[in-house]
Amino acid sequence: MLNKLLIAGLLLAVAHPALAQEKRQTPRDAMIAEADAATARAPVEEQASVSKGSVSIKGKAVAYTATAGTLTIRDDNARPTGSLFYTAYTTGEANRPVTFFYNGGPGSATIWLHMGSFGPVRVKTDKPVYVTPDQYSVTQNPWSLLDKTDIVFIDAMGAGWSRPLGDKTGKDFNGVDQDADAFARAIMRYVAKNNRWKSPKFILGESYGTLRSGAVVALLEQRGMSLHGVALLSTIMNYGVRQPGYDQNYQVLFPGYAATAWYHGTLPGQKPADLDAFVNDVRGFVSGPYAAALAKGSRISDAEKDAVARQMNAYTGLSVDFLKRANLRVDLALFQTELLRTRGLSIGRLDARYTLLPTNANAAQPDEDPASTAITGAYVSAFHDYAVKTLGVKTELPYKLSAREPGWSWDWNHRPPRGQSQTTPNTAVDLAYTMRANPKLKVLFLNGYYDMATPFYGAEFDASHMLLPAELNKNIKFTYYQSGHMIYLAESELAKMRDDVAAWYDEALR
Repeated sequence: MLNKLLIAGLLLAVAHPALAQEKRQTPRDAMIAEADAATARAPVEEQASVSKGSVSIKGKAVAYTATAGTLTIRDDNARPTGSLFYTAYTTGEANRPVTFFYNGGPGSATIWLHMGSFGPVRVKTDKPVYVTPDQYSVTQNPWSLLDKTDIVFIDAMGAGWSRPLGDKTGKDFNGVDQDADAFARAIMRYVAKNNRWKSPKFILGESYGTLRSGAVVALLEQRGMSLHGVALLSTIMNYGVRQPGYDQNYQVLFPGYAATAWYHGTLPGQKPADLDAFVNDVRGFVSGPYAAALAKGSRISDAEKDAVARQMNAYTGLSVDFLKRANLRVDLALFQTELLRTRGLSIGRLDARYTLLPTNANAAQPDEDPASTAITGAYVSAFHDYAVKTLGVKTELPYKLSAREPGWSWDWNHRPPRGQSQTTPNTAVDLAYTMRANPKLKVLFLNGYYDMATPFYGAEFDASHMLLPAELNKNIKFTYYQSGHMIYLAESELAKMRDDVAAWYDEALR
């Protein structure tokens, strides 16, 4: 019987040469196997590097423990699906508030919030100018929030040192709901791992991170983790207003255009002394005559079109003829190149205070965003030095500023709580649901006047259209700063924002 089986096996190998050669390895196969074995991969087993530090806040030294590590998230069957990199700064006090921070993108690493906002260290920036290599530095951050809350910065999947695990790929996480689920699981994993169940919990997202926050806070609520507060820095929760053929986005942008014109001194009349009062006047124009004019489309009369164009000119300095040729609808890229065209400059999108010398003075869109290029080198260089020398991070993985790569795509479908699926997400619906479920939840909108990427008037529109009852609207607060998308780039505005957020914590914890 044994001989028959042996003969059958030999015959099978002859019939199928691939099977006969299965265990024979060519030199090329060996090289591929060796390279694959040497490929850096995210760890399934959670890792951590721990260090100590101290920062002076309001004249008081705050000692902390810094933990740079990974959180392994798992599916509902406990199979590992992803490793998310985080850096936590904690004081060791029992049941202290803990706040989870993340940037947006979608697909952005959280290097910007980590190294610029409320952590114990920050990259030194202030004026809206390019930071040259000789100016790169990491300093203690006197505007940190560590005196109020423990802080955890988390990188999005595929960005920073966060990576999928097992048979998962980036496509499994690249979507509104997929991404929100990963962050919700990471937050719950951190809380469980560190036994922070009794700690008051907050989240702070920036840019697309604000859209993510609307979904994350709802998921956490549904999974049994209620938050004390949600801070939204440079908000975009509703992508529906950006669809072609709708006028809402022009209304959203215009108050920011006016604030930018105020900053650069392009207003045709005397510059108003009070920016807040000036912007409030513009709000009235936008919600009244401007909205009415846009709603009429091509049915608008020549007289009304001329009157509205003249008022837009008074608020921006853009010529009446230019505004009329644009049918009162000025796209952002055109505004960036037109406002300072006579000075030979274009302006930033993330922060309209920044300027750039364009390649073509007649261009209809800027070559790049000077607000981004001005600080990227400083942040990247400073973070890598800090991560290795201070945090003690050791990994062969490259730190990716973004998860985006050739072939990258994002699934924009979103299913809000108890609602129909949306093809253009609006997670203000999720936030409203959560505020109704948790009536003590506090929400703080932090807005830069010169932010053209996520204009402050858009945040106001989103919040007002959550249609909450008066008693819940009292839980929403807005603050404004003379800065851009990354409010913390300006030291004076970071100082003001830190005090505003600290007071908000006190209110939320009462």
